[in-house]
Amino acid sequence: MSSNTTIRIGNDDLFFDVGPNQKPFIIAELSGNHGQSLPLAKTMVVEAAKAGAHAIKLQTYTADSMTLDVDSPDFVIKERDSLWAGEKLFNLYAKASTPYEWHSELFALANSLGMLAFSSPFDEDAVDFLAQLNVPCYKIASFELTDIPLITKAAAQGKPLIMSTGMASISDIEEALTAAKIAGCEDIILLKCTSTYPALPANTNLVTIPNMRAAFNCQVGLSDHTAGIGVSVASVVYGASVIEKHFVLCRDDGGVDAAFSLEPSELAQLVIETARASQAIGSVTYGGSQAEEKSKQYRRSIYICKDIKAGEILTTEHVKIVRPAHGLAPKHLTTVVGSVASVSMPKGTPLSWAKINSVQ
Repeated sequence: MSSNTTIRIGNDDLFFDVGPNQKPFIIAELSGNHGQSLPLAKTMVVEAAKAGAHAIKLQTYTADSMTLDVDSPDFVIKERDSLWAGEKLFNLYAKASTPYEWHSELFALANSLGMLAFSSPFDEDAVDFLAQLNVPCYKIASFELTDIPLITKAAAQGKPLIMSTGMASISDIEEALTAAKIAGCEDIILLKCTSTYPALPANTNLVTIPNMRAAFNCQVGLSDHTAGIGVSVASVVYGASVIEKHFVLCRDDGGVDAAFSLEPSELAQLVIETARASQAIGSVTYGGSQAEEKSKQYRRSIYICKDIKAGEILTTEHVKIVRPAHGLAPKHLTTVVGSVASVSMPKGTPLSWAKINSVQ
């Protein structure tokens, strides 16, 4: 495994190659924005496909697998600036969870529309459940990056592993990677992530992406919780090969993650603009590209701007620097002025050395 190694996610029938020479791999995260409605979740999958997403992702957990149903202050969200301030963790996860019985149907729908479908397991039983559904890869959420037993279990399934790194220190990431590799997984993609909801662009620190690629010698993408698509597009220039964004049909209709989720038209723009950004990176180039070669003729050059007869001395009244570039280069103007026309030249003649003589 290296940062330049292409990773194939999927099987012979449906797959995407993910890597530095590919278009960014776009994941639409449904999370809990389906509001516990299967018809709505299905519509979300269809709209994500129409927008051009390459994959949809679910979250596989129950409230009981995530936390404890107790009233202790430890289990209530205290941050006043949180979207879920005052919520009891158990109740939040209960309404945000995706029922296990939906997974197979949603995965099959996504596959029929040309998208991969996978999930984030939040406990080892969820890994076993997803393994039975033959998911093409596993995603470890930022808050679970320090759950080494979970990472070991997911990494042992013989599929690529995507891990978000929000809040993670270098040693946290090293431990997670080491655990995954010991379990036999070499196809690993790290996602730069800011674990605030929503996240501010100022806290995103995209310059970490190339540093992470170099430090851990693996592909790096972005799990983006900011509003809009600007941060995601910018991340591609820093080498992000995967972009994960939360998805909602309409923010105004609500949803646990609606505030920082993309609507279908925005997701479509994300797919288009990240592909453009990827194409635009190119290589260090000076002197113009091959595509620009024909444009060089529209630079400026020296032309006769007033009729002149053979034997007359050229003055500033006879010559002018204009477009196009079929005459002498502008830098020769001082040499040209004061020379003698060797042939008669009407207005509009591109000047050349063959048409003038130096004053003797």
